[in-house]
This record gives sequence, structure tokens and C-alpha cells, in this order.
Amino acid sequence: MYRLREIRKLWMCVLVVSLALAARAEVELPHVFGSHMVLQQGEKVPIWGSADPVEKVMVSIGGQKVSAVADGDGAWEVTLNRMKASGPHVMTVEGEENTIMFTDVLVGEVWVCSGQSNMQWTVKNSKDAEKEIAAADYPNIRLFYVERKVSDEPEDDCNGEWKVCSPQSIPEFSAVAYYFGREVHTASNVPVGLIHSSWGGTPAESWTTIETLRGNPMFEPILERWKKTMGDYPQAKAEFDKQLAEWEQAVEKAKAEGASPPSRPREPMGPDHPWRPSGLYNAMIAPLQPFAIRGAIWYQGESNAGRAYQYRTLFPAMIEDWRRTWDQGDFPFLFVQLANFQERKPDPGDSDWAELREAQSMTLSLPNTGMAVIIDIGEAGDIHPKNKQDVGKRLALNALAKVYDKDVVYSGPIFKSMRLKNGKIALSFNHVDGGLMTPSGEPLKGFAIAGADKKFVWANAEINGKRILVWSDDVKEPVAVRYAWAINPECNLFNSVGLPASPFRTDDWPGVTVDQR
Repeated sequence: MYRLREIRKLWMCVLVVSLALAARAEVELPHVFGSHMVLQQGEKVPIWGSADPVEKVMVSIGGQKVSAVADGDGAWEVTLNRMKASGPHVMTVEGEENTIMFTDVLVGEVWVCSGQSNMQWTVKNSKDAEKEIAAADYPNIRLFYVERKVSDEPEDDCNGEWKVCSPQSIPEFSAVAYYFGREVHTASNVPVGLIHSSWGGTPAESWTTIETLRGNPMFEPILERWKKTMGDYPQAKAEFDKQLAEWEQAVEKAKAEGASPPSRPREPMGPDHPWRPSGLYNAMIAPLQPFAIRGAIWYQGESNAGRAYQYRTLFPAMIEDWRRTWDQGDFPFLFVQLANFQERKPDPGDSDWAELREAQSMTLSLPNTGMAVIIDIGEAGDIHPKNKQDVGKRLALNALAKVYDKDVVYSGPIFKSMRLKNGKIALSFNHVDGGLMTPSGEPLKGFAIAGADKKFVWANAEINGKRILVWSDDVKEPVAVRYAWAINPECNLFNSVGLPASPFRTDDWPGVTVDQR
């Protein structure tokens, strides 16, 4: 009897050990690591993932072997030494129970590409799509598309996979990101990895951490609005469900009668709505960190135009936010100023889009930033201009000059200062680069002038060397000038390499969004 009891205990021990071994977690990595990926050259490269607590993990690539022991929660991280542009490599991640092998890994330049719909806009929906898709044979450009998702807490992983740039993979990818990456790749002759993480129609606060939003009184109205939205949501959702059921019946009736179906009721904002403050940062940016990158490009602002003065604070706060949480210093952050849009107005006046462009320009005060001005290539009838090639190129000019030390002109004229001169206002500019000009030497357009009464009228303007003189016979004592200060201004000031001047104003009078939060 005693021996039988001992045998049972022994078998129980064997069973427990067997079950424990069977339950061991395999080594895993986030989806941002995969075959065909690009790792950042010239930087220390973090590699991280999960395993069993205290399990040893070995990472090998290009002659490097580094190891780490998972902590009590099973998290592990190693750091690869700096590498030069090279590849293809095989990277292996070896645990005690399994080995993961990533093939066709390149070392080059990695850029995160984010924003709202103009960054999301695809190659297949842009200018010269058929021609561009057929020519998209760039095996050393790699594409990673982050699946769109909202989360109330920072997540550890996101869905997506690395793909080789080809006519098959490029149609659904971001056009701006691709044209930017193509320019960088062609000029630098190194592999380029593009991580595309954007969502159409979203405001900057969705891409900002909750800590930053809570840490500044300027952003309190954003959080209060969302709190109210969530409080109203149960009743709004119940009403929507009722309307939806009625709509479905109406659709069936319309089909039976051969009539046009009614419009679908609009679903109310809920917990998974992309306007959730921090919701997109949590689900679409946090999972990428601390993947080593060269920098970020950004095309967004349309959804914040009604709160442009707030954007003066919010946008730079978001940039600093990303830099802090990425823990990779003040990495380059390049952004697109909003294009011209909608019908032109006959008279000068205030404009929320002009104020948003001003807020974007002001963000250049942050170190290691750059701006692509596209006030000349928008479309009056389409908030998504089809010419994404020039957008990508102008972003790339910033990168080539500021990041890759190429001798290129990267900016059009930027207003520097003004002074009164014989009843006229003389304007000086940075980034003149060979001189100020208009297409075909046509007269300058887009300048307005005002006296102390703050009433702007269209002005005469002429190029005088590296300056511009502005005046109007109707304003005897001018004090302020504005240029291209409208949602769709008629404007034509360029420098000698054909880059447009950024819209500006010399005054600081309160605008239409000054009280909008």
C-alpha cells in the first residue's frame, strides 16, 4: 500500500512537470519585427518580445549575438550595436523552446509616416496611378502598414506585416509615404523602410498620450468633450439602434418599390471611435516603440482647423510626446502644411485654415523639424489633392538637406521681418535661394494690407531685390501685411528653384479660432 502511494506521487510529479513544460510560452516578438523588415542604420537597435519568466533569449544577425533573460513578467529586450546599411540578412531569435527566423532583413533608413486622410490616401487613388504602380519595382524599399485600431490603453503590439515594394504591394499603400521614401532611397542609395500608421479624419489629440493631454489646461476642453460624449453614448447608441432597424426596413421597402433607399443613420461616437483622445497613439504608435527609426513624416491638420490657436500648443506637444516616449532623442519630424482648398473668396478676411497653417509654421521653432509647403498644388473641389508626388518630394527635400546633408534647397521663402518705407511695407525673407520670382514674371498676387483699423484690402506688391514692397493707395499709413491668408488663396510667390512661399501675416491680431478649444 505504501509503495502504491509512492508510485502515485511519482506519477503526479511527472504529470505536473509534463504539464508545466507543455504550458511553457514560446518566444514571441511584436508584428513590427518580421521577414523583409528594415532595421535602422547607425543607431542602436532594440529588439524585444515575450517569453517565459527568466527564460534566456538569444538574438543573432550579421555576426552579432546578444542575449537577455526575460523578467518576472516574461518581457525581454536586447540592443543590437550600430550597423551600416546592408543586407539581406537573416535574424534569428532563439529561446529555450523555439527559434524564430526572419529572412531578407535589410539595414537602412526607417521612417514612420502618420496623420489623417491625406497621409492615408493611396497610390492607386492618386495622380498617374497606373504609371506609378507599374514602375513601383523597388526591392530595397519595404512597406509596413499598421492596421487601424483604437485603444483606451497603450498596447504592446499591432497588426501588420513587412512587404517588399512592388507593383503588387504598392497600390493600397500611402502615396505620400511612398513618394517620400522613393526620393530618399534614390538619393541615398540605401534601403528604406516605411511604417505607415494613419487614419483619415482624425485630430492630433487622438495621436497624443493621455499624460500630455491631462498635463496642460489648454487641452482640458478636449477631455471634457469626450467625457460628455461617453456619458451620452448609451442613450445615443440606443436611439441609433432603433433608427438603424427602421432604416433597414425602409431600405427593403424601397427595393421592393424600385425607389432610392434612404441614407443610413449616422452612428454616434463611442469608445472605439478614432476621435477618442489618445486612442490612436495607444493602438497605432505605442506598439511601434522603441523600434529604431530615423524620423517621422506627418500630414494632418484639417480636423483641427477650427481650433487652430489650440493647435499652436497641441501639435508641438504631440511631437515632443513622441520623442519622449520613443526615447531616441529629438529625431527628425517633418510635416506638410495644409494645401489650398475650396472656392476662392473675393475679398481678404480671416480664415481658420490660414490660422492652422500659421500654427504649423510656428512649430518650426522646435529643433529638428521641417515643413513642406503645398499652397500651390491643392484642389478647390477636393480636400485630397491627387498630386502626392510633389508632396512626397518636398518632404524629402527637407530630409535630404536636414538629415542626409545633401546640398539641396528644401524650402520656399519664409517671412522674416518687415519695416515701413515711404508709406510702403518692405518684407524680408529667409530661403530666398537665388531670388524671389513669380511664374513667367507675372505680377505678384495674394498680398493684403491694413492700417491701424485692421481692415485689409488687396495690395500692390513688387519684387525689389531680395525684398518685396507692398502698398495700397487706400491705406496711407499701413501697419500690417498678409500673404495667402485664405483657405484657397490666389498667390504666386516662389524662390528661384520653384518652391512656394509659405502663407504668413505680420500682425498678431486675434483670429477666428482664438477662443476655440
